[in-house]
Amino acid sequence: MFYSIFRTSFLHGRQAMACPQSFNLSMIKKSTTLRCFSNTSNQNSFTVSYLMNKCGFTPEFASFASKYVHFETPERPDSLFAFLENHGFSKTQILNLIKRRPRLLIYDTEKTLLPKLEFFYSIGFSRPELTKILTSYPAVLICSLKKQIIPSFNLLRNLFQSDDKAIKTIKRYGAIFVYEFERNLIPNMNVLRGIGVPESNILMLLNHQPRPLLYDQVRLKEIVEEVKRMGFDSSTKKFIDVVIALSSMSKSTLEKKFDVYRRWGWSDQEIHEAFQRYPMCMAVSEDKIMAVMDFLVNKMGYSSTLVAKQSSILRQSLEKRIVPRALFARELLSQGLVTDFKLSVLFHTSEKVFVDRFKNKAPDLLKLYKEKLNASEKKKELV
Repeated sequence: MFYSIFRTSFLHGRQAMACPQSFNLSMIKKSTTLRCFSNTSNQNSFTVSYLMNKCGFTPEFASFASKYVHFETPERPDSLFAFLENHGFSKTQILNLIKRRPRLLIYDTEKTLLPKLEFFYSIGFSRPELTKILTSYPAVLICSLKKQIIPSFNLLRNLFQSDDKAIKTIKRYGAIFVYEFERNLIPNMNVLRGIGVPESNILMLLNHQPRPLLYDQVRLKEIVEEVKRMGFDSSTKKFIDVVIALSSMSKSTLEKKFDVYRRWGWSDQEIHEAFQRYPMCMAVSEDKIMAVMDFLVNKMGYSSTLVAKQSSILRQSLEKRIVPRALFARELLSQGLVTDFKLSVLFHTSEKVFVDRFKNKAPDLLKLYKEKLNASEKKKELV
């Protein structure tokens, strides 16, 4: 069975090491923290004070951070705040950067940081896009511009034969610059080439979900071998979908998702078939699975088995598509304007085709449907 395959081959985990009962970890951690704070605060009292007063760090975290950064005057850390503010970073974003990379406080902003930002601007990033990427992946600011960032971008551009696709890949996963391409990316691309994955599919994976290609080779090889054992053809795009799905979760997470689907009455065979039809149904979070199934089964009355046969629905937006369209369909049915609604037609039709289908048959209901969609959009903007 599909589930047992996962349990016995792909899902092998590491054994946990148990601490002896006499080892009181909490007491040692507490003692170490107090001693570290006492020693460091004496040596770097200005640094600790700055981190607490300017950055709002707790005494414990300020003490911890001061082990990695030291300054005796505020000029250089203050210049970092001013520099980042001038480039569109909010105070919250700046503090997040410093908390994750305290060393930035002692950087020469004009010599070290400005050239990196100017490079990203030169290849087409806007300030809002760049602040978002760097706040999410501050390690990029630590990378060498000449030795890592520029060569990595040039390699991506050469692979895609397109600046635009290279930039889109970076926007989707800004941490790509942290990895050594010669050590991870190129060997992993060769792994896929070696089993017959077309170059176009490899580049599609790199463009849309680059993380699997940046893993350790052993990890990717395990995933690829499991996908092959499951019978997926390496020449198809679905093979890539399965690689993405399996690489996005741990053993325990996948087991929990199986349990969630079983809770809704899916048999192992139905889970297997749902995965075969739409592999990304396993990449949906447990909370999202529960929310979608609860709405469709308990509130709308669809059978759980029917949803299993249309497992791609689980990837649709609950607020933007599933709820508005399901309620719209229920009204159409109640008024006798339609006699049946297939789930595929209801949830997989494009917005334009869906609206055009009913603009003459139910204009008033369609108006309410659009109002609900607009309300959902505004609610999301306020969050």
